[in-house]
Amino acid sequence: MSTQSTISKKAAIADPDSGAKRKRMTVPDFMARKGGEPMVCLTSYTAHVAHICDQVCDLLLVGDSLGMVIHGMPNTLGVTLEHMIMHGQAVVRGADKALVVVDMPFGSFEESPEVAFRNASRVVKETGCHAVKLEGGTEMAPTIQYLSRRGIPVMAHIGLMPQSMNTAGGFKAVRDEAHYDAVVADARAVEQAGAFSVVVEGVAAPLADRITQSISIPTIGIGASAQCDGQILVFEDMVGLMPRVPTFVKRYGTMEEMMKDSVARYADEVRARNFPASEHTYKPK
Repeated sequence: MSTQSTISKKAAIADPDSGAKRKRMTVPDFMARKGGEPMVCLTSYTAHVAHICDQVCDLLLVGDSLGMVIHGMPNTLGVTLEHMIMHGQAVVRGADKALVVVDMPFGSFEESPEVAFRNASRVVKETGCHAVKLEGGTEMAPTIQYLSRRGIPVMAHIGLMPQSMNTAGGFKAVRDEAHYDAVVADARAVEQAGAFSVVVEGVAAPLADRITQSISIPTIGIGASAQCDGQILVFEDMVGLMPRVPTFVKRYGTMEEMMKDSVARYADEVRARNFPASEHTYKPK
């Protein structure tokens, strides 16, 4: 029996009504939600988190933010294709309903459309994901078109682009009105190239609203506007597992504090020889 089947059956036993009325989200389904009920999206890097989020999410993104969140990197530039494939496989195993999208890491798609296709097709084949995401607007439109026409759905990413931090001078939001037209042009370019959706990150709310109204594909906001067609956050930020909270994040939990407390109580019991207690040990036959 596959790991995917095992997780699915365990989920059904634990919660037989969970997701019973939901079918797997497809790219056409996602596109059809433009202007409708806002879509719920979160990042996921592991099968367990994917299973939890899959109960309510429309889309799970295996983001290259995993370099910082999981592997302790200072930014996303050190993430490799192998990182993305490994975590993508885990998330696909844990998700039965959500659309799973995997980020194309820095250096895996910029060289040429042909190189991008070679790497993106590997991601799709080896993970079983449903689409890839890549950063870039007007300059990446030819690549998006090349992939889309060859059977690989592409989610675009414009506005604040973490992979461009060196040329941008860091993680800088787009708030200057003088830059609005360029970002709108990026949105229209990726739409015309065939992207099925676009992440709009770190832009002033009026700009995000303008983009959402200007294009026919769904906009997914992160640090943008509630008027986008959907929202995405990094799961670990959202549940309070990371020490630093970006301005645009609302914490819906305090997981870091809960984990610290659990570890501290475990340490105290071990040192006092209170754990393991008799109920946690095997009895001789």
